[in-house]
Amino acid sequence: MSKGVLCLIGAGHAHLGVIDAIRKGKLEAERVLLVEPRTAMQYSGMVPGWMAGEYTLDQTRIPLAPLVEEAGLEWHREEAIAVSPTDRTIVLESERRLTFDVCSLAIGGAGQAAAVLGCDERLLDIRPIDGFVARWSILRNSANRIRDIAVVGGGAGGAELAFGAANDPAFDAHITLIAGEGGLLPEMSAMVRRRAKAEYARQSIRVIEKEAQFVNGSLAVEGEELPPFDLVVAAVGSGAPEWPARCGLPVNADGFLEVDEHQRVCGIPHIFAAGDVAHRTDSHIPHSGVHAVYAGPILARNLQAALKGRAPRNVYRGRGMDFYLLNTGRGAAILSYGPLGTRARWLRCLKDWLDRRWIARFTNPAA
Repeated sequence: MSKGVLCLIGAGHAHLGVIDAIRKGKLEAERVLLVEPRTAMQYSGMVPGWMAGEYTLDQTRIPLAPLVEEAGLEWHREEAIAVSPTDRTIVLESERRLTFDVCSLAIGGAGQAAAVLGCDERLLDIRPIDGFVARWSILRNSANRIRDIAVVGGGAGGAELAFGAANDPAFDAHITLIAGEGGLLPEMSAMVRRRAKAEYARQSIRVIEKEAQFVNGSLAVEGEELPPFDLVVAAVGSGAPEWPARCGLPVNADGFLEVDEHQRVCGIPHIFAAGDVAHRTDSHIPHSGVHAVYAGPILARNLQAALKGRAPRNVYRGRGMDFYLLNTGRGAAILSYGPLGTRARWLRCLKDWLDRRWIARFTNPAA
């Protein structure tokens, strides 16, 4: 018999998997609290497709109210600002306090574009993703024409955002992708990089594999000023939210919560964390929506064990060779799977089916 109160702080991708387990009867507790101010969760995997005009915004979001009702959650629509592991309480922004027996955090990461590149009014960080989508929507309707856009960041996020920006029907912009000194898609194979570079050439997207930073009001690479940009989109990785460290929770040098192989915060067996806010101490799990999605069901099983007073046993191992489908914004996708890399239209159909299935899992009871 499960005992105690489970509190989920944030409704990030990993916690959506936990909520799914609750509504299907695979995770039981006396009460389940959800602390989340947003009314809908943005699925990051479909944002480049939305930018390219392939989806409406509603098609890329998961409303929380139906999930909360179906799972029987107690929803507190506020931000959490502190957690006390000793007396097992959560402090909300209204200064109300909630008590729990087991707690889990999936609040995502924080933007760090200004810290990495420097401050500039043209800078648009992709984190938090909701803020990025809101500002991109405003820019679409702005009277000021955007003709030149720089996307900074050579990982999968930056690679897809460059395609999305290049194919947004609201703009007729020249796109420059500044991948950094690590190069384009450094964690993917040489075959994938060749396919991606060929696609950028087809779409007239310039690729620069150097580090960028704002210098005297201009974006520069290795000290050399680039032609002026109207907008600089930053996909430079996730920063850590500040409040977990302020609470005295164990964090690494970058401020991310240190968790073990079972997603338990190190030294605190009744607090768990997953997604961008967490740093696995046993293995390298990149901060990526893909990993958060697949970690969700594993986290649910470990939370159930903790509620029953048992030691968790399940481990998310990163799925071995990562499987990615990069949307080119023009009806094709580039597959990355271990050493393999290929581009095809049917791969775009596969990505669309996978993404829509993920959304339907939480929005269509029959899915």
